[in-house]
Amino acid sequence: MSTGNLWHTVTIRIPFVSGKHANIAKQVIEVDKELQPQAVKRVLSVEDQTLVANFSTMTVRLSRLTVNAFLENVDLVVRTIAEFGEDAERVPV
Repeated sequence: MSTGNLWHTVTIRIPFVSGKHANIAKQVIEVDKELQPQAVKRVLSVEDQTLVANFSTMTVRLSRLTVNAFLENVDLVVRTIAEFGEDAERVPV
């Protein structure tokens, strides 16, 4: 049985505090295109306050690598929003 034509799919849902923050994350992450577009397909969307990432890859290894890179990007965006976002501008009373 040949598995050469089968795509592996992964869906990740990342909840944010607001839809605005989810949209910021989407816009920041989708600027970087996949390095192997023939082997990795990525679709990002926002549902309410949730960033949804759908990945289709040619191999399980590419799924792991793609998801790891995506989660690293999400982590950076979340930390940046926490540091410089609207809430960071507010001075506690």
